[in-house]
Order: sequence, then structure tokens, then C-alpha cells
Amino acid sequence: MGDHSIPEENGGDPSSSTALDIYPLSCYYFGSTDSVSLNTVTRADRLLRLRANYDAVGMRSCVAAAIVVELFKHPHLLLLQVQNSIYKLPGGRLRQGESDIDCLKRKLASKLSAGEDGRGPDWEVGECLGMWWRPDFESVLYPYLPPNIKRPKECTKLYLVKLPPSRRFIVPKNSRLLAIPLCQLHENDEWSLTHRNTLQTYGPIISGVPQLLSKYSFNMIEP
Repeated sequence: MGDHSIPEENGGDPSSSTALDIYPLSCYYFGSTDSVSLNTVTRADRLLRLRANYDAVGMRSCVAAAIVVELFKHPHLLLLQVQNSIYKLPGGRLRQGESDIDCLKRKLASKLSAGEDGRGPDWEVGECLGMWWRPDFESVLYPYLPPNIKRPKECTKLYLVKLPPSRRFIVPKNSRLLAIPLCQLHENDEWSLTHRNTLQTYGPIISGVPQLLSKYSFNMIEP
């Protein structure tokens, strides 16, 4: 039986400044490489895999990246779209003994710089913006850990990743890298049809990014 304890937050370098430099989307090169095989699994399959993983090694730990660019004078979040329907933040699951930062850099290199073999600039991982928890073997993630839950099944940490003035993005042909305006992702305060559609399309973590970034002022750098 694996270790089911809750890990301490680690990694990230909180900045004393709330200004975030973002560069125009046109500063970056976007290309593609060979498609990769994607596992087609049902929700039931995912839950069974989560149970098996928890029994073997304990809580599943994941990391995700919030990467912001400028387009039409508005901040946009970079998202991966898989199979023309599923939206994801770049990131993934930690290996045994791997740190949050090392895992995120590895995932960014494999998902956003496929085939580059580390030739591009290093990924600048900033502070941890938030954490989401899966209290039980279910599909819902919460932006807090209920006090009565002592053995959560999954934890996902969201980190701010700052881009340099230029970079190459290379993704598999069966994925797309999209720039989505923050205003489109924002959850409405009222429980409206728009609110429900946003959650259903993007999920709780992506939909919550605009609020987490609200403490920053965006310094849009001219090319």
C-alpha cells in the first residue's frame, strides 16, 4: 500500500511584483509533428485506473501550467485541444520522487516542444496559483480540501509559466494549441446558462484561471 498522506506544497517562486509581462501571439512560432497515440477511455475506465493507482502508490499528484499571451490587446490563455473536443492545460502526472517543477518542465517539453529535445529556452515556472482536490473516487475537483477528508485521491497544482519574447511551440498533429481570451473563460457570478456551459466546456480548473490571475496587472509588450 502506498503513502496516502497529503504532500506539502513545494516549488514555485512567488514574485514580489504583481505585474506580468506578456508578449504578442505573433512573437511565437507554431508548428506540428507526427501524431501520437491517444488512449480512448470512458469515465468509468478513468475511475478504475485512479483506484488502481491509489491502491498502488497513493494519491495521484498532477501539475498544470497557466501560460498567457497577448492577442488583440487582451490576455489569452494557451490551451491544448485534444480530439477536437477536450480542452486541457499543459501538464500531467508526477513520476515517483519527481518534484512539481521538474515534472512541469518535462511535460511542457513533451507536449509543447515535441521533438525539440530541449533545444529551446528553459521553461520559467513561477508561483503556484492554486490547488484542486479530488476527495473521493469521483469526477469532481474542488478548489479546496474539505476538512473531513484525510485521504484525498488526487491533487492538481496550477503554476504560472512565464514566456520569453520568442519560442517555438511544436505539438502533435492530433492536438491543437489554442489561445482563448480570459473573458471567455471567466465564470459568471450568477448561476446562468453561460456559467454552466463554461464549466462543461473547460472544466473547473481552466474556468477558474481568470480569477486566479486577477491579482496581476498585464504588461503587454510591443514587438
